[in-house]
Amino acid sequence: MTDAAIIVQRPAGQRRWSEGLTASALIGPATIFIAVCLLAPLAILLRYSLNDFVPAKKMMVEAVTIANYVKFFTDPYYTTILGTTVRIAVTVTVACLIIGFPLAYVVARTQSRFKHLLIIAIVLPLFVGNAVRAAGWMVVFGSKGFFNSALMGLGLITTPFEIMFTEKAVIIGIIAVNLPFMVLSLQSVIESIDRAVEEAAFSLGAPPLTMFRRVLWPLALPGILAGTILTFILAMNAYATPFLLGGPLFKMMAPVIYNEFTQKTNWPFGAAIAFILMAVTLSLTVAANLLLQRRAAATR
Repeated sequence: MTDAAIIVQRPAGQRRWSEGLTASALIGPATIFIAVCLLAPLAILLRYSLNDFVPAKKMMVEAVTIANYVKFFTDPYYTTILGTTVRIAVTVTVACLIIGFPLAYVVARTQSRFKHLLIIAIVLPLFVGNAVRAAGWMVVFGSKGFFNSALMGLGLITTPFEIMFTEKAVIIGIIAVNLPFMVLSLQSVIESIDRAVEEAAFSLGAPPLTMFRRVLWPLALPGILAGTILTFILAMNAYATPFLLGGPLFKMMAPVIYNEFTQKTNWPFGAAIAFILMAVTLSLTVAANLLLQRRAAATR
C-alpha cells in the first residue's frame, strides 16, 4: 500500500488573513521603529512649539499658544529667511536636473565595460561628509584659493572674485552635495527605458528635442519626480554648506533653527520654525510634483 500525498487547500478568506498577518509581521518592526524614533520626537517637538519662553530666565514655560508661529510670520526677518531658503532650494533643484539629466543619460546608455567606474565616480562624493566638502569649497573659493589663484596666474583677472560668504557659493556647494542623488535617481529609470523607443521616434522624423519632450521626458518622469523631491528636501534642510560657505551674515532656515536651540535656548520658537520648515517643504514638494505630472500628461 502506497502513501498518498494529501494537499489541503485553505479557504480564500483564511489565506488572505494569513498573508495579511505575514505582511504585518514583516513591516511591524520598521513601523514601530519609525513611530518611536521619528513620530514620538516630532510630537514632543510640536508640544514644545506651543509653549512660552521667558527671555530673562532663558526657560520654557508650559502653555498652549500659537504665539511662536505668529511671531515668525509677522517678523520680516524670518519670512525673508524662509523666502531665501525656498529660492535657493528651487534654484538648486532646477540646476541639478539640468546638469544631472545629460550625465544620467550618458551613464545609462553607455555600453562600455568601464560603466561601473562612472557610477563609482558619481557615488564617491557621498562617502565624504557635507562639512568636509564645504571645507574643500572654502579652499577653492577663497580670495587666495585655487579658483582665484588660477585666474590671476593666467592673467585673466587682477583682483580676486568675491565668492566666499555669498549666495553663489552656497548654491554651488549645495548643488555639489545634491547632484549625485539626482543623477542616481534618473539613471536607474532611464536604464529601464528601451532604446528602441527612442530609435522609433527618430525613424518617424522626430528631431532630438521633440523626442526628448514627447518620449524620453514622460517615460523618465518617475526618476525626475524622485530626484527633484530628494534634491529639494535636502536643499531646504541644508545646514553645513550654508553655515560654512555663507558665513555668519547669510541665513537659511536650518542654521537659524540650530541657533534658536543652542545659542538662544529658545526651544519653543526653534520648534515652531522647524515645523514651519517641514510644512513648507512638504507643501511645495507636493504642489510642484502635481504640476509636473499634469504638464507631462498634457504633452502625451
